[in-house]
Amino acid sequence: MKKILVIVCMCVAAATAAMAQSLPQGLGIQIGFAEPIMRLNSLDPNMPKDSLVNKTIMNGMKVGLVYDGTIIKGFGATVGINYTFAVGYSNWTTPNAMQQLTKVRTKTTYNQVELFVDWQYKFEIAKETYIILYTGPSIQCAVEMSKREFEKNEGTGIVTKKDKESCFNYTDDKMAHDYQRMNVTWGVGAGFQYERYFLRGGYDFGLMNPYKVGNFNEMGNSLDRRTRGRLDQWNIRLGIYLWNN
Repeated sequence: MKKILVIVCMCVAAATAAMAQSLPQGLGIQIGFAEPIMRLNSLDPNMPKDSLVNKTIMNGMKVGLVYDGTIIKGFGATVGINYTFAVGYSNWTTPNAMQQLTKVRTKTTYNQVELFVDWQYKFEIAKETYIILYTGPSIQCAVEMSKREFEKNEGTGIVTKKDKESCFNYTDDKMAHDYQRMNVTWGVGAGFQYERYFLRGGYDFGLMNPYKVGNFNEMGNSLDRRTRGRLDQWNIRLGIYLWNN
């Protein structure tokens, strides 16, 4: 983790230093769609085969500030900060064979702040019109992540919701909620810019295990635990440069 953070910080520092002497620059805002995906993969051969891979898909929005600078013709970087809010629901499932009339589902709520740097190249296809390719790291910090379980009686149709539980508070009976707040990703994407307006979209690959403890076999609870995971994210953003030279 320390090596990853050092590399990301060096990328941010290099981009900031380079843009201090850049040519065209711009400061803008962006807003768009985000889809964080929590991928959980088990390394335990005792796990049921259909449980080896599990994912929670959340949908929401992303807003942020961006600073764009061109270092040499076409090549430059974008540095900024984003806030992401997303919510995801699992499918209704039967908890056990003895409760066929009872269905349960889980609501996951996610709030995140991220600092990112995208190294980019702009291909000018017409006057003040560009196709953009970019790649770069981001440091993400989860402000809040929680789960709430809903229970539905198939006979009456009544839905009962349980108390919301934080995913960062570890207790012996809720080990599945032992997540890390920090995550580091590496993203790739493409975009389009016309004058002061831009559209960007891409995919961020998680580089860290979201669990605080990597091997849950040490906890003596290996039959219902995933031991490895990754937090990825799709996103597409529309923005405008409020100041551009």
